[in-house]
Amino acid sequence: MARTTAKRTRTRTPGTAGAPPAAAAGPASAPGGGPGPGGFVASPADEEKRRGVRRMKTLATGLLLAVAAVYTLATWARAAGAGAWTGYVAAAAEAGMVGALADWFAVTALFKRPLGLPIPHTAIIPTKKDQLGQSLGDFVGENFLSGEVVRRRLRAVGVGARLGAWLTDPRNADRVTAELSTALRGALTVLRDDDVQAVVGEAITRRADTAEIAPGLGSLLERVVSEGGHTRIVDLVCARAHDWLVDHGDSVVAAVSGGAPGWTPRFVDRKVGDRVYKELLRFVTEMRDMPGHPARGAVDRFLTDFAADLRSDPATRDKVERLKSEVLGRGEVQDLIASAWGAVRGMIVAAAEDERSELRRRVRAALLSLGERLSADGRLRGKVDGWLEGAAGYVVTTYRGEITALITDTVAGWDAEHTSRKIEAHIGRDLQFIRINGTVVGALAGLCIYTVSRLF
Repeated sequence: MARTTAKRTRTRTPGTAGAPPAAAAGPASAPGGGPGPGGFVASPADEEKRRGVRRMKTLATGLLLAVAAVYTLATWARAAGAGAWTGYVAAAAEAGMVGALADWFAVTALFKRPLGLPIPHTAIIPTKKDQLGQSLGDFVGENFLSGEVVRRRLRAVGVGARLGAWLTDPRNADRVTAELSTALRGALTVLRDDDVQAVVGEAITRRADTAEIAPGLGSLLERVVSEGGHTRIVDLVCARAHDWLVDHGDSVVAAVSGGAPGWTPRFVDRKVGDRVYKELLRFVTEMRDMPGHPARGAVDRFLTDFAADLRSDPATRDKVERLKSEVLGRGEVQDLIASAWGAVRGMIVAAAEDERSELRRRVRAALLSLGERLSADGRLRGKVDGWLEGAAGYVVTTYRGEITALITDTVAGWDAEHTSRKIEAHIGRDLQFIRINGTVVGALAGLCIYTVSRLF
């Protein structure tokens, strides 16, 4: 008994030498429903299909044995002199056996070698698997991944009209808005702040370095002066200067007195300081209260001349460019530019998370508006359909080789034996009907042939 068990343990299925019995005869999946050697996963539906194939095989084989038994009995009855009818029955049963055996051979030859014999053009699926994958890839590429086919299908679907009707529903607009917000938050979360800050800082710095700002500043300043926009700044400066002089009169007098020569009397220095302070205060007060003060006109002329120099004077423009480079090169400015990304990201994430934020309200309104326009504007629908058709045609035309290669390479990577089992599980039940039909049709054909031969 022990020797018998050991002998069974060492037995291997033909064609799987060196593999354990479980691997040789097991299903196309690992225990527990995991992927098997062919990369397949046997689902409960696959197991049910295999059971159905086994039942149909039993039925087809049983029918073959039945006609064989009928042929045996009819032949015996004819030899015993039972009558002419036995010849008809024997001919029908004989042809039924031939049809059943022929169809059994044809069906079996798809998946393996009948009786293990090396007959040419058998085991078609295991031996021609790669060629079948190549043919399948070529078929899909020629008949499904054609630019004209894709365009014609999209044109028939009418994506623009369907999209417009779908977006006009507020619930769908809310759904799209929520999905876009989730995608935006996910994208901003994945991005590394240091990398984005470096890119933003470099982009702003490079843009500022390549663009000359002096002419633009000159044009802006000239427009501001011509429109009188600078008067508010002059008013503010004059008002603040007046208030400062009022609050710090002693400091002004002391500064003027302290700058006098040492040989002048102290009271003279004081008198001079008071006089200077009063004149300065009077000048600032008049400039503050008189819009037509000569000093204001001088400021206007200075700004106008400076604007002209910014636009046309090479020396002034060079000075501005050097100043710009010095400012951009300072570490504080670079840190400020880099930190701008953090603030912007925080605002965007907060707005995307808040259902009542202005960002989400505007996106929702834009989607509803787009849906209404697509529903009402045939020209816009035509443009959308044209864009989609062009994009889809470009993708299938440009990447057709990669898509068909995916099919071909995937089939080539499958294990031949498990590929056969997988395919047989899906179509084997229908193939067994071929065996049954072959038995019945063969029997009828044999009966007809025998009958005709007896008549003529």
